[in-house]
Amino acid sequence: MKPTPTDSPAAVLAAILSDSFVRASFAGATRAGASPWERVAVRPVELQGVKHWQVASFDGRKTQTKNLADPAGVLTDLLALQFAGVHVTTTTEELDLRTTKKGAVTLSRQAAGSAPAELTHNRLKDVPLPEGRADRVLEVMGILTAGGQVKPTMRAKYTQINEFLKQLTHALAPSGLRDLGRPLTVLDCGCGASYLTIAAHHYLNDILGVRATLLGVDINEEVIRKSVTRADKLPGAGLTFACQPIGAADVPADIVLALHACDTATDDALAQAVRSGARLVLSVPCCHHALNAELAAAGPAAALAPLFRHGILRERTADLVTDAFRAAALRVMGYRTDVVEFVSPEHTARNLMIRATLGGSVNPDAAAEYVALRDFWGVAPTIERRLGEAFAARLKPVLTPG
Repeated sequence: MKPTPTDSPAAVLAAILSDSFVRASFAGATRAGASPWERVAVRPVELQGVKHWQVASFDGRKTQTKNLADPAGVLTDLLALQFAGVHVTTTTEELDLRTTKKGAVTLSRQAAGSAPAELTHNRLKDVPLPEGRADRVLEVMGILTAGGQVKPTMRAKYTQINEFLKQLTHALAPSGLRDLGRPLTVLDCGCGASYLTIAAHHYLNDILGVRATLLGVDINEEVIRKSVTRADKLPGAGLTFACQPIGAADVPADIVLALHACDTATDDALAQAVRSGARLVLSVPCCHHALNAELAAAGPAAALAPLFRHGILRERTADLVTDAFRAAALRVMGYRTDVVEFVSPEHTARNLMIRATLGGSVNPDAAAEYVALRDFWGVAPTIERRLGEAFAARLKPVLTPG
């Protein structure tokens, strides 16, 4: 291995500028100033026979892409922002640059083999599972043909899979899950047809080289049976399915997924994640019914009577309020939580994702914020009941001050 600078950011810069560079990602909070970007991905491309570095910057809604012949200045500026997690892959090693809230910088590196980067600019889109390459897993799922082309009827599902995997990759860096030194345990609550479940297992193990076992649970026997049949056709191990309610699995999960779990099943999944001490939660809620029946234009919310007069506005408000309670409750339980657009609405109407990473400390304002929100709406959210005594204990100091 060629010697690299001992200064951590300089070592990362040298790896990205090297001939062995494959890809890099910058993600998480920035410690040295605000950034307009939630994440930045870098990969080498070839344009008219000349090597460039493609820098794709995502701001939460859209991606801005630039192809640079000399990226050193841009990369230096990105490193100066001190993203919480920077991950670099070369043909010989993996580098992880971490920056804590207090500004402490650590660099870990391990030997790892990766195929040389695909330098074609136009043919393959920069997505986790690109089109144009044979992929046995996506073929078994009926997404790709044997030649690697997306089937026309599966285009929306293919896009959904890749957008989900981008979110998963983005969240891995600040979660510390790459540093556990053991296989990860992933639990998918309400896995349904398991397209995203199988894709996540494939991407973690076969593409990122992150060892992971995955259990998908659902109460629908038919979808579980189909998922088991698909899994039996795939190489590798560690992908299992069970027909059972969410919460019945006694699994100490590192990652909990809840992708389109219907109505209060999402609350069950989030409670399961908290009980498991999961470091990462990715939830895409679906079919919000429970709170819709409770919301009323009364008390502090009386001024919202014009909003409740219209059914569609009431329904959408209930959706947003439900997810606001869920995100706030996770913050009370010590998670760094945000709500992001999962995928464009043209691909799925249920396109909001609650993304939460266990933070290690409780935000002192989170409980008061939650209680104020609950008092304003005058409701008893399902998520509060599902979290039970542990959640009530977090709220107690706010409810009984002094």
